[in-house]
Amino acid sequence: MATAIASINGMNQGITAKTSNTIQEQQDRFLKLLVTQMKNQDPLNPLDNAQVTTQMAQLSTVSGIEKLNATLEAFTRAQAFQAVGLIGHHVLAPGEFVNLNGGAGVGGFELPSAADSVKVSILDASGNLVRSLSLGDQNEGVSVFQWDGKTDAGEVAPDGAYGFTVAASSNGNTVLSEPLAVGAVQSVLMDGIGPALSVQGMGLVDLSQVKQIL
Repeated sequence: MATAIASINGMNQGITAKTSNTIQEQQDRFLKLLVTQMKNQDPLNPLDNAQVTTQMAQLSTVSGIEKLNATLEAFTRAQAFQAVGLIGHHVLAPGEFVNLNGGAGVGGFELPSAADSVKVSILDASGNLVRSLSLGDQNEGVSVFQWDGKTDAGEVAPDGAYGFTVAASSNGNTVLSEPLAVGAVQSVLMDGIGPALSVQGMGLVDLSQVKQIL
């Protein structure tokens, strides 16, 4: 872990140094050009102060953008190193399924506010109710539930993937919930401006969508 952090710091320092050199070179060129213009200006038609101010503002904007890009690049690299460490771990992310394996299944949900009644309905591939779990009251945020693989009839359900729904309420009023599934991280891909996780059963999951690491 220390080696990874040292590598990140080294890359960040390299990026910062490179960007600083580029910005400094641009500023030097601009100042040289400005001095040359002032030396060779027509005394009867001197440089407009507003024009000089505009040029300096443009240079400042370019410098700021380069600094921002360098910061984003360093942040993305750091995220990628963190994401690689998740390979082989299970994560909780948006999804509506629970995998039953060896008589044990785990799922979750996220509530925007506390609920005094939460019920999870586990469904088979045809949408038929297999098991109903009454979880009682639950706090705001992410919660995890476990299924022992038994049906409502007391039989043992076969291993496999099952769907589920969550019904939550508070004082008789519906509380919206987001179902969360558990999957194993198989690999990490650079997708867009940040890393994405390839999660079993979910496909690509953005790192920001991960609610918990199990």
